[in-house]
Amino acid sequence: MPRRFQVTVDGHTYEVEVSELTDTRSPDAAVVKAAPAAESMARPAATETQASASGGTVAAPLPGVALEVKVAVGDRVSRGDVLVILEAMKMENEIAAPTAGVVRTVHVVPGASVGSGDPLVTLG
Repeated sequence: MPRRFQVTVDGHTYEVEVSELTDTRSPDAAVVKAAPAAESMARPAATETQASASGGTVAAPLPGVALEVKVAVGDRVSRGDVLVILEAMKMENEIAAPTAGVVRTVHVVPGASVGSGDPLVTLG
């Protein structure tokens, strides 16, 4: 009888079914069928977030605590530069700039709690 588990690999959560082998193959072998979990559960750990249509605001991809804010108003950033380090579920997540730009507003301070979708930084 297959057993179902939830596994997170590189920040992506998958539901897997694992069956015990009863044939003559190696005892270390296992058959694993993996499928992506529901979209609401699949969250990348380190990510370039999508800037919203409302002026380039980079939002928190998941709830957590802002450990470190790496930019200030007026800083020029390139695509992929780390803007904020967000701690979620005891893991540090680097929130990167989705595009190059200038930091117009910083919405968080170190130690601030943020919810999923809360604004972190606005680029212009």
